[in-house]
Amino acid sequence: METPASIRWADEARKGRRRLYPTTAIYIIAATTAMVCALRSNPAVAAASWLLGVAFWTWMEYMVHRFILHGAFPDGPGLKRILHKLFDHLHVEHHERPWDGNHINGTIKDTAPFLVLPAALGLVLPPHTLLAFLAGLVQAYVVEEWVHHSVHFYHFRNPYFRYIKRHHLYHHSRRGSEMGFGLTSGVWDVVHDTRIPVDVRAALYGPLLGRVSVRHRAS
Repeated sequence: METPASIRWADEARKGRRRLYPTTAIYIIAATTAMVCALRSNPAVAAASWLLGVAFWTWMEYMVHRFILHGAFPDGPGLKRILHKLFDHLHVEHHERPWDGNHINGTIKDTAPFLVLPAALGLVLPPHTLLAFLAGLVQAYVVEEWVHHSVHFYHFRNPYFRYIKRHHLYHHSRRGSEMGFGLTSGVWDVVHDTRIPVDVRAALYGPLLGRVSVRHRAS
């Protein structure tokens, strides 16, 4: 997709990072503390619970992006009013101004309310179960937020980053807004039939996949 020449990339990236730093620090500290307790309690189960939390987040990021961030929440009485205020236009600004640093990433106030009850329950249960699961989930969330930030502002040469950048920026195009909802991979797009069409994938990834296969054969 084309980018406006007037964008001040460094300034917008800085705005986005300032929104991400508190979220990253708070969630990483909380998750690390939870995992220390969990590993002391039962290392094997704690590790399995953490991995399950990471895997669950990959599905959750897809579902939230597709059905909430891209969902329609018209105003109305009662619950409709609440959902409208919470979610309507939540993601519209990002698609209208995809390089606006104020609309790239979420903040603690956007996510913490949904974690309060699970975290409270986790404190009651053995730490190697729900707490370890939540630690994996929030750490995966932090990674996803940095990946999303990076695909909008940075250029890295590794194959994964180049793949996910093309995948996500195609989602921002007019043709791609109803597909490619995965933010860190396209796995759940395959499962839920929102994968980018094969001809477009060939154009997006063809040269990249070709170079990867050449390097693989050479090794």
